[in-house]
Amino acid sequence: MRNGVDRDNIHVDVASGAKASRPKLDLVMQLMRQGDTLKVTQLDRLSRSALHLATLGAELRERGIGLHVIEQGTDTSTMEGRAMFGMLSPYWPSSSGS
Repeated sequence: MRNGVDRDNIHVDVASGAKASRPKLDLVMQLMRQGDTLKVTQLDRLSRSALHLATLGAELRERGIGLHVIEQGTDTSTMEGRAMFGMLSPYWPSSSGS
């Protein structure tokens, strides 16, 4: 909540992050709309594998949804954040025109 997320929009999965399908993450992905920002505490809380991260990153980008990784300070709404995520995932272009 300190990072501007309403209590009703905080979802926590208790399943292993190694699983690609997690009920709360699946729900959040259904609820997110273009212009929204997905906020996670750490990148490893979102995904445990590079492939799953790349897949999620590509889906978020295609849907026009931002990603803010709070503890790493990565925010894809900024040029720096897009560049940082671009280093982690080849499917998220780091240029501002993409």
